[in-house]
Amino acid sequence: MTRMQEMSLNYHFKVEQEVGSSTHSFFGFNGTAGVWRMAALNEAGGWKDRTTVEDMDLAVRASLKGWKFLYLGSIQVKNELPSSFKAYRYQQHRWSCGPANLFRKMVYEIIVNENVTLRKKLHVIYSFFFVRKIVAHIVTFVLYCVVIPASVWLPKVEVPTWGTIYIPTIITILNAVGTPRSLYLVVFWIVFENVMALHRTKATFIGIFEAERVNEWVVTEKHGDDSKAKTITSQHEIRGFKLSERLLVVELCMGIILFVSGCYDLAFGKNYYYIYMYLQAIAFIVTGVGYIGT
Repeated sequence: MTRMQEMSLNYHFKVEQEVGSSTHSFFGFNGTAGVWRMAALNEAGGWKDRTTVEDMDLAVRASLKGWKFLYLGSIQVKNELPSSFKAYRYQQHRWSCGPANLFRKMVYEIIVNENVTLRKKLHVIYSFFFVRKIVAHIVTFVLYCVVIPASVWLPKVEVPTWGTIYIPTIITILNAVGTPRSLYLVVFWIVFENVMALHRTKATFIGIFEAERVNEWVVTEKHGDDSKAKTITSQHEIRGFKLSERLLVVELCMGIILFVSGCYDLAFGKNYYYIYMYLQAIAFIVTGVGYIGT
């Protein structure tokens, strides 16, 4: 799981931020190894706790004041990934719910802002927020886990080849290009990301509609280099061994649906979707029973 998290984060740093910096476009501040001018902090209005992505909130407000950001890839600092799948789920909920909620709170402010150009407004609203923070999660889940299975059961629902193979392949390559040494894991990464798309989609809707968990903040558990890390990990594994604590019902049900759809396609279908659906079903079921390691 660690390698797959690394692939996603490398896309964020090496593609979104570094390319955004080199093209003088807006990119979000993510809180790791960032240096701010006090003047920018003060002019933007300082830190606010209205969402769970206060770093992104500050970056957007500073950008609307005309401040520009620079990404320096030559400077490296230590960072740490979540120590367990449970911690990773909490982190992904916050990272998906927070931006959607921030978009709801700031879209009008961005539209009426007079300090930046129309091009920058469109970039922040459409590219940064709408496409990457909202649509990406929903489209991924709907296409791979709803539309494709539906096309098996409903003959009139046809998904063109470019929609199931060509475009997803291009998007996957672009996302994985930042971590070439992990390309051999790309298939596992795809099915795992599709599983997480369900979790992220739920979080996105919670953020948009400001539902009950919109401001939920669970500190991401990390073990670091502490000598007691192995002991702590063992204790958590023992405590989390109970199936009732590890079971994710929605993911498990999704896996069963995909498996049944794959069987139906194998028996009566005219395409080879069952190959994908079996792999995706396994990923959902493995996740649903909590059998995810580091």
